[in-house]
Amino acid sequence: MSFGFSRRQFLAALAALATCEVKKHEPQINTYDSIRKEAVAPDTDLNHALPLASSWNASTWWNYDTGAAGFSPAWQLDEVEQGRHFLPWFNIPPPEMTAESAETAVYRAYLEAPVKEAARFRLPISFVGTEWEHYLYDDPAYFALPPAQNPNIVSLEGNVLKKLSPFGAKECWHQVGLDWGSSSLLNQIMTWYPAPPVVLFISNNEAVRLLWTEAETDRRYLDLYGYGREDDFKRQVFGEGWAERYRALIQGFREGLGSQRWRDCAKFVGFEAFGLGAFARWSEWKNYSLYIPHRIDPSPLFWEGGSPSLYIWADRGERDNNVAGLLFQAMNWVFMLDEARQFNPSFWYEFSSWDGDEVSRNAYTQLGQNLTPERYGGFVQFAMWLLRPRLVRDYRAWEQPRSAILAWFTPIVEAVDLIYRNAALELFWRSSDLVENASRPHPYQTDVPPEYANLPRMFLLTTNLDPAPPWSMQTEFPVMSLARVRGTSPQRSWLLYAYAPLGRQPEVQISVPEFGAVRVSVNLGGSYYLVDEATKKITPIGI
Repeated sequence: MSFGFSRRQFLAALAALATCEVKKHEPQINTYDSIRKEAVAPDTDLNHALPLASSWNASTWWNYDTGAAGFSPAWQLDEVEQGRHFLPWFNIPPPEMTAESAETAVYRAYLEAPVKEAARFRLPISFVGTEWEHYLYDDPAYFALPPAQNPNIVSLEGNVLKKLSPFGAKECWHQVGLDWGSSSLLNQIMTWYPAPPVVLFISNNEAVRLLWTEAETDRRYLDLYGYGREDDFKRQVFGEGWAERYRALIQGFREGLGSQRWRDCAKFVGFEAFGLGAFARWSEWKNYSLYIPHRIDPSPLFWEGGSPSLYIWADRGERDNNVAGLLFQAMNWVFMLDEARQFNPSFWYEFSSWDGDEVSRNAYTQLGQNLTPERYGGFVQFAMWLLRPRLVRDYRAWEQPRSAILAWFTPIVEAVDLIYRNAALELFWRSSDLVENASRPHPYQTDVPPEYANLPRMFLLTTNLDPAPPWSMQTEFPVMSLARVRGTSPQRSWLLYAYAPLGRQPEVQISVPEFGAVRVSVNLGGSYYLVDEATKKITPIGI
């Protein structure tokens, strides 16, 4: 397979890396240009967009200029000036903040200078915040509507409950979106930045919604379909119902934007608007999914992007390197991403990552291990090279100060920046194929739908340190490794990535499919190697 680069070009990059030569930061203006270029670039097999870094923590707007501030917009823009590849993120102003008040003045001060600075360099921007549709049950103007006009479920006793229904009134959804898009502060921001290249609106997407397993508790569903329908039918009509309502929400939001340029360049992205990573892990996985035959998840039919959670829930038994954990789940996202882009070729794919804060760190301590920023960085890089997201969005609570969270964000930022600085990493990110480990199946094999049964899902490479099968959900791996490949035999080259979550491993044998075993050392925070088929040379990448 050709990837659009000549063999000579690749070997030149390889030679540079053999001496650990890494490009220095380019002048500041090139960082701005790179961020803009990658944010607007289409994702293609021959020229995959390079990743950007972002967060859910945009500081609290009322103390953005104090020691309690998190990742304030002003701090973000300073970091971009230093060469960091951020897609700047701001708290979205709530639609009710319209009056001229001291509160509104503070919010305006939080936003104005950074937005104008972003406009000066034509940076893409994003707005993070709550689930926009929560007003449908939190605002009496909607919740108090008569049942026929109400977007929430109607119980079998005829009571309206604070839970959205995919069979409820649709008109309110459009109006709530319109309220957000037409808010006075948001439209003032448009005057500060009239022509952004991209604007992302990121919804927390955690509204209280009726589950498909609860279908027969909603009178509207029963009026339409009655009792006793099959599970696939329920999942299908739920998916169709949500699609109609979220399309109305997004359409209203877009229509409310007072600038045609903003309407054209806006993308609406939902947290967890993607397939279930725990696909096939246990017998009831479909209860947490809207799977129907030949469609794992309907989100790409109405959301314009998704940000699934790569969250370490160590207190629930899901760690970075065990079978129940996030990287085994993330391997399922590979085929789901292919499917999402079949439904929506312009789907903005990112993921949200989190170490779990003190709860997870304490759970690791109880196991006699340490969850450190370095280990977290190794974990996130594995997922990055597995999935090549447009952006990695680190989760931190909105009220956490920067002093408490910067150490955990830094490994992500450095991993992103490294790809811009290193010629070989950029080359493999732009165009390469993920290497399947066909020597063993993915350990999640429960109730796999037949249309997905033969798709590649196992990308963790075999090492001499692997635990012997059979594996339980709590089986853990001392080395996690994967590879990406470019070119055609006998002139192929592989990028090998591995990290050692239990501590540095000075000599590990890793089996690279169609090449053979290589012996390398693997660091806690991650190690990269280039493997050349023609010369059999293994070259470490200096980072």
